[in-house]
Amino acid sequence: MNPFNPIESLASMRHEFGEHGGVNMSIEASTTFTVMDAETMPQIFHGQRGPEAGGCYLYGRHFNPTVYVLGRQLAALEGTESGYCTASGMSAIAAVLLQLCDSGDHIVSSSTIYGGTFALLNDYLSRKANLRTTFVDTHDHDAVDAAMAEHRPKILYVESLSNPTLRVADIRALAGIAHRHGAALVVDNTFCPLMVSPAQLGADVVIHSLTKFINGASDIVAGAVCGSTQFISSMMDVHTGSLMLMGPTMDPKVAHELSLRLPHLGIRMTEHSRRAMLFASRLHELGHSVVYPGLPTHPDHELARRLFRPEFGFGGIFTIDMHSKARAFRFMELLQNRDRFGYMAVSLGYFDTLMSCSASSTASEMTDEALQRAGISPGLVRVSIGYTGTVEQRWTQMEDALRQVGPAIELPLAAACQ
Repeated sequence: MNPFNPIESLASMRHEFGEHGGVNMSIEASTTFTVMDAETMPQIFHGQRGPEAGGCYLYGRHFNPTVYVLGRQLAALEGTESGYCTASGMSAIAAVLLQLCDSGDHIVSSSTIYGGTFALLNDYLSRKANLRTTFVDTHDHDAVDAAMAEHRPKILYVESLSNPTLRVADIRALAGIAHRHGAALVVDNTFCPLMVSPAQLGADVVIHSLTKFINGASDIVAGAVCGSTQFISSMMDVHTGSLMLMGPTMDPKVAHELSLRLPHLGIRMTEHSRRAMLFASRLHELGHSVVYPGLPTHPDHELARRLFRPEFGFGGIFTIDMHSKARAFRFMELLQNRDRFGYMAVSLGYFDTLMSCSASSTASEMTDEALQRAGISPGLVRVSIGYTGTVEQRWTQMEDALRQVGPAIELPLAAACQ
């Protein structure tokens, strides 16, 4: 087990007191910042002065003190030198890809990723930025190595826990492949805060959608990039920085709210994982098609045991395949409208349960071929388990909904894919 401890790392940071001695830091709402000496301003513009060099700030789109502190806190959690925060997870992903690549460059990506990221790579960046992406099964390391050798990409892109199929990336092995071919390994760690630290396993850049588990209340949209100080500084460069020039700026009020939620992230992740493990185990015992990394039947269970921190479990998400879109819809409708078990909604990490049929929602940007390649069936229901209500109350509701939907009817393969 890696000796790095994210909770201890965050706790060892300098505490940011409020302006008048408050135990919480102040919100710096200014959009622009003054200097005491006129010579300081050109030094900031030329990158000679900044938050880490003289404590200088220029403009809210460049660096904001409150957002800067949150970035440092997230860097402490991920074990990176630096971090900075953005207006959304997608803006963080787009900014990183554009910072690392030039027009005409190539990217190799996992074939199983969030639908929005797939659309960004497959559709948008190919047309707008002349960036090409090859999608591979990143669990086939020979296939990854071959794709890297053929295309000589700038980036190997993966999710630590794939959305929605919940396959675990062997980050250490993938980092070795990426670095051998001169590429950066970029890891989206949205599903696994605290559970795994990709940078400690060799990843060069770690991305989060803070909207999800780190936020925890489904009321804020935000993102983050964690990496080396050199890389974060390059993203804020006034001439070539993708965060500076594209402007996906986080509001300092949002940064303040998220900072106050970090201290109880560990408690929340532990309970999410505990309930997910319980539900997945019971569903498996009943013979349902359930996928969860904590189950010994999961193809990456042993890998997860090696990579994940045991105190935070195996994550708060599991999937259950209802074998058809109609059955999946009926199952979710019963749980929401009859039982108040949770909500049919995208996103994850909320304190209440969120359910979605991935092929018809968060992965709908993918083609039928891409869905099949990723292993996303029409009836796959992704469940981000909440921690409201008692465990037994929620389990009784789910068990009854499954009885109401009834057993799956075997269909010919062609019909099942409709």
